[in-house]
Amino acid sequence: MIKLERVGKAYRSTERRDVPALFDIELTIEAGEMVAVVGPSGSGTSTLLNVLSCLDLPSDGRYLLDGVDVGRLSKRRLARLRGRLIGFVFGNFDLIPRASVQENVELPLLYRRAGVRRRRARAALDRVGLRGHYGDRPVELFEAQRQKALIARALINDPAVLLDDDPTGGLDAGSATEIMELFAELNEAGRTIIYCTHDEDVAAWATRIVRMRAGRVVSDRRNVPYRPHRPRRPHLRAV
Repeated sequence: MIKLERVGKAYRSTERRDVPALFDIELTIEAGEMVAVVGPSGSGTSTLLNVLSCLDLPSDGRYLLDGVDVGRLSKRRLARLRGRLIGFVFGNFDLIPRASVQENVELPLLYRRAGVRRRRARAALDRVGLRGHYGDRPVELFEAQRQKALIARALINDPAVLLDDDPTGGLDAGSATEIMELFAELNEAGRTIIYCTHDEDVAAWATRIVRMRAGRVVSDRRNVPYRPHRPRRPHLRAV
């Protein structure tokens, strides 16, 4: 599903010179994997997620998403492909305080009919365990619930791939476990999950761990995922 071939990424600095962030990334992720991308600050993990989400295009190399070279697409076709396949939980795009939880989740469907927005937003909220919180304001939610609402917003188009940059950042241990249990359920239901983290305990939930340093992949290995011995909620169904 995802294939990076010698992908590099550089950004233009204020001095108008290119600052490289990724170097020669070779990475293949198959459908149904749960991948943790691990590295210290500045290692390129967030840049890699931006490329995988098609928000940034590679400066070098090729990115094949579902067999399509994204670098050859027009902006319209790229947006259509991204909307169909990718759901991204933005680290810096929080919930709108004055809007209800449901209204926040509806945002990606802003130009669809109200009935469609409502139905799909509620289905996504039910899927992440927020049934009955449709009319709440974000301030009324616990931290883990707010993170689940962000995940619901990313899932509203039922994407094949869910990307999340630091899904447990700022959460206590119990809340972090709630989020990772949700990811495990989504993955077991067939969704591809890719997330960045600095926390080894959070990385341990993945079926595969990719480690980065200074913009390069330095390790890529399979992992026996951590799963606590506790009753599971029913598997989540697609919207």
